[in-house]
Amino acid sequence: MYTKDIEITLTQLAKDLLRHLQQQQLLQSIDETLEGLRRVIAYNDWRYYVQSEPVISDYEYDQLFAWLKKLELEHPDLVSADSPTQRVAKGLTKEFITVPHLVPMLSLENSYNADDLIDWDRKARESAGLSEIEYCIEPKFDGASISLIYEDDHLSRGATRGDGVAGEDITTNIKQIRSIPLSASFSKYGIHQIEIRGEVLINKNTFKAFNEKRIAENLPPLANPRNAASGSLRMVDPNEVAKRGLEAFLYHMSYHTMETGKAEPDALKTHSGTLDLLSTLGFRSPAKEKKVLKGIQGVIDYCQWFETERDNLPYEIDGMVIKVNDYALQDKLGMTTHHPRWAIAFKFKARQATSKLRSVEFQVGRTGSVTPVAKIDPVHIGGVTVTSMSLFNEDVIREKDLKLGDTVLVERAGDVIPYIVKSVADLRDGTEQPILFPTHCPVCGDQLVKPEEESVWRCTNINCEAQVVERMIHFVSKDAMDIKSFGESNVRKFYAQGLMKDIPGIYELDFDKIATLEGFGKKSLTNLQTAIALSKTQPLHRLIFGLGIRYVGETTAKTLASAVTNIMDLQSWTEEQILLLEDIGPKVAGSIRQFFANDDNIQMLNKLAALGINMENTQGSRHVSGNLDGQTFLFTGTLAKLKRSEAEEMVEQQGGKILGGVSSKLNFLIVGEDAGSKLEKAKKINTIKVLTEDEFIKMIQ
Repeated sequence: MYTKDIEITLTQLAKDLLRHLQQQQLLQSIDETLEGLRRVIAYNDWRYYVQSEPVISDYEYDQLFAWLKKLELEHPDLVSADSPTQRVAKGLTKEFITVPHLVPMLSLENSYNADDLIDWDRKARESAGLSEIEYCIEPKFDGASISLIYEDDHLSRGATRGDGVAGEDITTNIKQIRSIPLSASFSKYGIHQIEIRGEVLINKNTFKAFNEKRIAENLPPLANPRNAASGSLRMVDPNEVAKRGLEAFLYHMSYHTMETGKAEPDALKTHSGTLDLLSTLGFRSPAKEKKVLKGIQGVIDYCQWFETERDNLPYEIDGMVIKVNDYALQDKLGMTTHHPRWAIAFKFKARQATSKLRSVEFQVGRTGSVTPVAKIDPVHIGGVTVTSMSLFNEDVIREKDLKLGDTVLVERAGDVIPYIVKSVADLRDGTEQPILFPTHCPVCGDQLVKPEEESVWRCTNINCEAQVVERMIHFVSKDAMDIKSFGESNVRKFYAQGLMKDIPGIYELDFDKIATLEGFGKKSLTNLQTAIALSKTQPLHRLIFGLGIRYVGETTAKTLASAVTNIMDLQSWTEEQILLLEDIGPKVAGSIRQFFANDDNIQMLNKLAALGINMENTQGSRHVSGNLDGQTFLFTGTLAKLKRSEAEEMVEQQGGKILGGVSSKLNFLIVGEDAGSKLEKAKKINTIKVLTEDEFIKMIQ
């Protein structure tokens, strides 16, 4: 799509446009300026969403996009159908009408082992009268199937698979997917109309971040990336579709017509050729992942190798697709009413399985939240034996209509934790029993409460044994007091042995008794003693975070630490005073006030002080003068060159502040790989500058 010369030209054009924007000047004319903006934005969409290699910052991109919108509003007669602004939705979708596909979208025959592939290859060779066939192998994407039609180079329609013969028109939602070009130069190859098949999916990291956000909001997580992608395509609000971070791979040209007098290009004579052509035209296709091989043994070897690499991919696949590469031979082999004879899917080992739900245990967390945990018959899914999984809250149990004794469908998608997708109600025999959520804490017996704004039941007894243990586990953890050699297992062991009963007890351990326990030699005992002693000098913000105050994360802990001289100062602070601190809202302020108004918590802090734990803000106000003095920063996504903690420390060392979320108080959002909702929110606030990691490093230097 873009030769090196064209890329250099467009990069220079972007610089020229930015310079003219600063000077509030057009290029030679309004037409030339609009054309330049459209070309530059389309090119940078391709660099960002298809190649994952942006060449300008998000801030610069947003400036150019805003200028294009402004000029088109001033000159509506000059708006083109393929302008990047035409992706933006202008209202809700009232209904999805059914439209026919130009060619039916057939299912693929499945194979599950090498013998199936050998038998399929034998039949294909016998039908073709050949001793060997050339195949093209590519990943089988685990997403939602789509069909796109381009006419005269422009995207005219996007549809779901539907029943294979017809699907729902989702053109407006398709336009929200930035890796799908609104126009492509098919006419350069003599193509007038073309139907392309593909798959819409959600990147693993994007999906994980999305579910983490839902869980934090006490909402049940989405079942898997495939269902999330499919559901997103049928959302009535296209603006919400745009927020989901959908991606698309296009992998098959099912139909095309040529312009009068034009010969069909060689690229359309083989399947591998069409994948390369799609990539050249700016689509994200499996051109890099594909493999062209002769003979079935090479195909088998490649499929088996790819299965070992599936977890290293940024997206979910559930197998490989093997296609006869030559289109003329595909036509000769033909198809049944159900599937083509020239293609087959090699399915990887299942990540779904059924099991029996035997019991539900109710676990109490450090903040008193009661979480139901399902216990099932052991089942092997995706290389892991699963025996238990979280059911999150009572509402999930009700929504999924789960009963003890149910046969349940269990899924494990990529790195996502196992979960129950649904119960198989058709297999019930009448012996199943309802799951009764407890009214009292299963550990201490206190009555549970459920605040109106929450979906979680809680035990409010802070002396509940389960909460005490979980708080100690959090206190010694790496991000809190970082007591090396301690860990969860030792916390539980020492508590069970009666060696400690609360957080202060960590600093009152009887090491003579610990020396008699199995697994504690002289060296391990010395290491533990040293780590505990060192933790007494940890900075105040680590202590505050280690206390496990509800809603107080690492950033808020730093804010609190920098605002006081001694932690006990917070005992006299009002909720209104706390609200004045940077990036703290009513819910967090209320939780902080509640913690320091509790006599048991104050007694614990006094005891920690008597044991020599640092309670002072030894770093002063934490205000350091430097190049970033007074500037606020937030990091999102995965950084390639720096650890998140290192980057935040670099900001603070030069006088900057780290915020906990996106707001009008934020000056800079630093974006790493797979940035999620924070980036989308920041784009809506004009005063926030979005920087790449390299731009941030350059700023720091």
